Amino acid sequence: MKFTIKTSGENIHNLMREVGYQPAPLFQAGKEADMSFIRALERSGYPRFHIYLKIDVSEITFNLHLDQKKPVYKNSPAHSADYEGPAIETEAQRIIGLIA
Repeated sequence: MKFTIKTSGENIHNLMREVGYQPAPLFQAGKEADMSFIRALERSGYPRFHIYLKIDVSEITFNLHLDQKKPVYKNSPAHSADYEGPAIETEAQRIIGLIA
């Protein structure tokens, strides 16, 4: 799910920390142009919300999904994830409410 929020000039790492996210490990970060953050729902680390951020001068675009389980193959980006649904919509609204 993608959504956009106007920027306030705050440090992105501090902003994401305030909404409960931490930087994703580098091998899971995806494209170099995107910043990647995760918020685990269980102590084991999965399921977890995963966000890619695209930062523009006046706005931040969030690309949010829910990783259901760890990738099966070592160093493989393939995994089971949900890209829409009630959990994703609720998390997006939570983030918007905390940031806006």
